[in-house]
This record gives sequence, C-alpha cells and structure tokens, in this order.
Amino acid sequence: MKSILSFVVLLFFATFSKAQQSLNKNYKNDSLQIKKLADEVMVNSTAYKNLRMFCKDIGPRLSGSSNALKAVYAGKKMLELSGADTVYLQPCVVPHWVRGANEEGYILINGIKEKIKLTSLGNSEGTNGKLINAEIVEVQKMDDISKINVRGKIVLINIEMNPTYIKTFRAYGESGIGRRAGPSLAAKYGAIAVMVRSLASNEDDHPHTGATVYNDSFPKIPAVAISTQTANKISAVLQSGKIVKGFLKSNCKMMGTANSFNVIGEIRGVKFPEQIITVGGHLDSWDLAEGAHDDGTGVVQSIEIIRSIKAQAIKPLRTIRAVLFMNEENGGGGSKAYLQNAKQKGEQHIFALESDAGGFTPRGFNLDMSSQKEQVVKEWSPLFFPYGVYDFNEKGSGSDVGPLKEIGTALAGLQTDSQRYFDLHHAETDVFEAVSKRELDLGALNMAALVWLVSKYGL
Repeated sequence: MKSILSFVVLLFFATFSKAQQSLNKNYKNDSLQIKKLADEVMVNSTAYKNLRMFCKDIGPRLSGSSNALKAVYAGKKMLELSGADTVYLQPCVVPHWVRGANEEGYILINGIKEKIKLTSLGNSEGTNGKLINAEIVEVQKMDDISKINVRGKIVLINIEMNPTYIKTFRAYGESGIGRRAGPSLAAKYGAIAVMVRSLASNEDDHPHTGATVYNDSFPKIPAVAISTQTANKISAVLQSGKIVKGFLKSNCKMMGTANSFNVIGEIRGVKFPEQIITVGGHLDSWDLAEGAHDDGTGVVQSIEIIRSIKAQAIKPLRTIRAVLFMNEENGGGGSKAYLQNAKQKGEQHIFALESDAGGFTPRGFNLDMSSQKEQVVKEWSPLFFPYGVYDFNEKGSGSDVGPLKEIGTALAGLQTDSQRYFDLHHAETDVFEAVSKRELDLGALNMAALVWLVSKYGL
C-alpha cells in the first residue's frame, strides 16, 4: 500500500514539475500579470457588495416583473462604475408568467389531512384558484406514465437525482426531464395535475421550482413541485399499498410577453476590436428567493472582470464584453436577442464564458470548442493551479452563451464545487447569506484570468 501511495505522490509531483517547467518557459510574464489581477480581485473586489444590492435592495427578479427591470438599471449603473468604455441596454422579449397568490396543498392518508409545501412550476397553468383533488399515483421513470392508469389522477413524478454522480449537474440534467416534459406527458394520458419531486440533492422540506415546457397538442394541466421530504413520504405510503389523495390550489398563469433588456458593458480591444470575448451571467431569478447563487453571483463576477481589468490599467488586444442576460430561467429571451444582434451586425465572437453554476469554490472550466482550441486553453492550465482551478476536461458551457455556437464561437463555463448547489437551486434558500465572499471572488479572478489570456493570445 505504501509503495502505491509513494508512486502516486511521485507521479503528481512529476506532473506538477513538468507543468511548472512549461509555465516558466512560456508564460512567466503571464503568471505575473495574473497574480496582479488576482490580488486586485481578492483585495478590492466589489462583487460581494453588488450581490448584496441585487439580493437585498431588489430581491427576486422574475422576467417581466418590476424587480427584473430594477435589476436592469442597477446592473447598468454597476457596469458604468466598473469603468467599462461603453455600457448599453439591448432590448429583448421575455415571457411574462406570474405566480399569483400562494399555493395550497394537502394530502389525505387514512382520513387524516396533512398540509404540504408546494410551489408551481414556472410557465405552468394553475387551478384558477380552485381546490382540485384526486388520487395520487407514482411513477419513478417517465416511461411508466404510459404503462399505468393516470386518467383523472394526480401523477407524482418521483425521479431522484442520482447520488453516485459526483458532478451533480449530470444528475440534474438526467432527472430534470420529469419537470420539463412530465406535465405534458401526463396530460396526454388523462392526468388532471402533476406533482414533481424537487431537483434537490438532499432530503429537505424546501420545494424547488423551475420551468416546465408544455406540448400544445395536450391539455395544459397544473404542475407543482413538492419537496424531496414530501415525495419520499408519499412514495412510502403508496408502496405500502395505501391510497393517498392529493389536494392543490394555485393561481399562476401566463400573461403573454413583456419587453426587457440585456445589459452590456465592454472594454474595446486596442488591436483587434472586432474580435469579441463575451463573459456573462443572468440577471433574472425565480421569485421564491433572492437569486443569489442562481445567478446573482455570475452577474457580479462578470462585472468584476471589467472592473479589475480597468483597475489594473490593462489594455486588452481584443474587445471584452460583459453581458448581464435576461430570461435564462424561463425562456432564453436574452440569449436569443444577443445571438440575433450578433448575426445582424456580422460580429466576430471568438470566445464566450458563462458563470451559472453558483458562487462556490471554482474547480475548473467546462469547454465546448474544437480540439485545437481546447488544446490552447489546456496549455494555460498551469497558470490556474495556484488559484485552485485544475479541471479542464468537462464538456459544456451555459444556457446563455450556448446559442453563440451557431456562429462558430468557442464556449466555456465556470465549473464550481457543486455539492451544495442543489440544496439552494430554485428554492427559497437561495439567499445572499448562502454566498461566501471569498469563494465568489475566487471565481471572479479565475474568470478574469481566462478572459485576459484569450484577449492576449486569441484562440
């Protein structure tokens, strides 16, 4: 055992030494510049102060709401104060969905009625304020909806996030099919409503919302999320052979569309201004909490990149553009508008980085680009080791920068330690107090380093 451990240790140091040699040979000056950027962020960052303003002074920022518009103008002011050369608003059209009065929910077991917590899924239709009730039937796989009798019943879609996946976003992506497509599939077979197990890693009593997508070919039935704790309780009773009856009332509805904006601030490149580097997060949040990790952190990190580069008097060769996207949560209106504008203007977008994985400790960058460009980024990896970032092997980017792939843009996404993210995601617990200033700034400095490297070398 000791010999194996010694071999692993020697292998690590040999790999690290080789990386350091490569670093010293090729990127010593870059290492010094990144250290200056890192010190600037860790000492003088305004990200945490800005996050407090979004969370406490404004609060929940659902697309189409007055708070979302307040966030637009607050973000514009922050970018102006950061020193961006140009700050402007980019119009976009967003869905206007409202939750209405608080939902009510009960379950009836052995004649005993028990109140439960629930929350309507985003973009869903409600019960028009009427209390509806029916027997609950459970499915743990989407395929089972077509195999059992769901007609006239409430379907509990009880798909757990796979606990064996250490990268929790993988589990979220797989289990999320129940929330996204479950209500329409259940409606196809005659269900009158759906309860979806919250997409949460742990058992708690906090329902997590999130968008559903109706299929217009089927009725739009009420759809709510229940907590993992409630889902487990109902499941255990049903599996014991007892009948569970569900009661729910909601007032949510779609109100058409609303006009809104992306907020854009940029530093113009001094040598290749036509080559654009985008870095961003999304301004909108769900209405249950303050949208701190999702995605206030990504927004303020993007602003901090502009501020720290300007504070260090760095003149990037290529244009760096921070984009505060609107409507990531329930429609993608902001990302669609951004892509459309880029195409209409014939803009050259060479790289886009998104932060939408929470403000936790950064671990790496997900990459979505050609193997040749990927190799360029990986050659820079030794520069990030001193700041805790080491993983450049995951694929992916983010919902808002993703559409830019259509015009050939190389994409990336900040990868964080996500073990606690799905305790908070889309739930009432996503508040300012759940964010660590130090973790937030570590993410910002690593993003700033990557953006600066691309601005210097291109891809």
